[in-house]
Amino acid sequence: MNIRSYRPTDLEEWRRMRTLLWPDQTPEDMSTWAGRKDAITLVAERENGRLGGFAEIGRRECAEGCESGPVAYLEGWWVDDDLRRQGVGGALIRAGEEWARAQGYQELASDVELHNGVSQEAHEHLGFEEVARAVLYRKPL
Repeated sequence: MNIRSYRPTDLEEWRRMRTLLWPDQTPEDMSTWAGRKDAITLVAERENGRLGGFAEIGRRECAEGCESGPVAYLEGWWVDDDLRRQGVGGALIRAGEEWARAQGYQELASDVELHNGVSQEAHEHLGFEEVARAVLYRKPL
């Protein structure tokens, strides 16, 4: 498995995986992300040239539980089902950590939805520490 930066030729595979992670995404969402100068998309390339995972890391001015700012923020992380629990996700995160250090960041933050136990376990396995939990509300008016 080769971990590398996104290339424009990866668009269809990146769209496929992003849609699995965020079914409601739009082409504009992808364009906005791709246009960010303070972010990176890393991909896991299979031996056959297709992709099997990605990690998107960008800049946030602050993040819950972080002592520094700005911080690198793991905005999106996906590994195809057939590659899970084989070290692909960890390789993506390690490459993201290297990028973040090279940019001068001191911390990498992330978030996980409360119901996503698999992602919580993966984060903790890779050294992330839980710093808070939240329940969000809305009330239509």
